[in-house]
Amino acid sequence: MSAAPAPRSATDSPEKPPEFIVTLRGLSKIYQQGDVNVTALNEVSLDIARGEFLVLMGPSGSGKSTLLHLIAGIDRPTRGELHVQGIDISRLNESQLADWRNQNVGFVFQSFNLVPVLTAAENVELPLLLTRLNRAERKKLVATALDLVGLADRMHHLPKQMSGGQEQRVAIARALVTDPQLVVADEPTGNLDAHSAHEVLGILQSLSRDHGKTVIMVTHDPKAAAFGSRQIHLEKGELTK
Repeated sequence: MSAAPAPRSATDSPEKPPEFIVTLRGLSKIYQQGDVNVTALNEVSLDIARGEFLVLMGPSGSGKSTLLHLIAGIDRPTRGELHVQGIDISRLNESQLADWRNQNVGFVFQSFNLVPVLTAAENVELPLLLTRLNRAERKKLVATALDLVGLADRMHHLPKQMSGGQEQRVAIARALVTDPQLVVADEPTGNLDAHSAHEVLGILQSLSRDHGKTVIMVTHDPKAAAFGSRQIHLEKGELTK
């Protein structure tokens, strides 16, 4: 699996309009802090194509993580339209939203969030425990996910027996084990050295380029952003370009 950004021609154009997996129209998020309303996102409209590796950039407090959390169904918008795979997820109740997240979204964050007393395989299996799959079916999917991130030989290792880069790759395998169409990553290389970061970004890029997954990543690092197929910038809750 290559870890170098694939060259993309500026002259390449699809024969037909891309299929959008995410559509936002006038999306806003306002938090109330005491008597003060704080606008985290202001009237954001955006289309994200299926299979795209989109990078969200901007200074701290620009709204990039808020936008990621809204798309992933972690938070709810104050107003506006938010459709993912044709579903207006803002209209789902809490139980429906939880089911939707588990079936459709894989999460990768800066903190690996692995359970320290569980092996790599057991950590990857956790999302599958919410499904109706039997043990043999779960075991097969776990092995496939760990193989995809190059850690088939580490499946019985505990997190403390792995490097930071390996832990993050386990976290990616856990995000992929339910075969979601959407993978969201919030500063996934923030705790990694340069070599490990390169490997992790290569995996995320391959998920988009070779496996058709839609990847949305928040980062402040231009080198990390170069792995994406498109970059957008936010400033004070608004898209700047």
